[in-house]
Amino acid sequence: MNTIFTLFMILIMIASILLIIIVMAQNPKGGGLSGTFGGTSSAQFGVQRTNDFMEKATWILGASIIVLILLSVILTAKPSSRLQQAPAKKEAPAPQTAPGTNSTTTAPIKAPLPAGN
Repeated sequence: MNTIFTLFMILIMIASILLIIIVMAQNPKGGGLSGTFGGTSSAQFGVQRTNDFMEKATWILGASIIVLILLSVILTAKPSSRLQQAPAKKEAPAPQTAPGTNSTTTAPIKAPLPAGN
């Protein structure tokens, strides 16, 4: 394997593990049924700032994973062999002439008959 490809894979795995840890550590924002029946809000005791940090970290890690994947595809892609080797154009062989003549032998072309005759 290519060294740069291995480096990208390691960075993607680290970012993915960090993203999993941050997502699992977050509190649900909606509160669900606990918010309806007297559950505590997330703004109490300074938890709101932690949620903002976690949300920003989630977005940053998600975007970094996407960028790392795109960079690994672009930088480690091998160019296709079809683009490098252009096929040589083959010319049609010259028409054969009979010995002792200067013109080529071709069949006469018949014009189509007009419609209605």
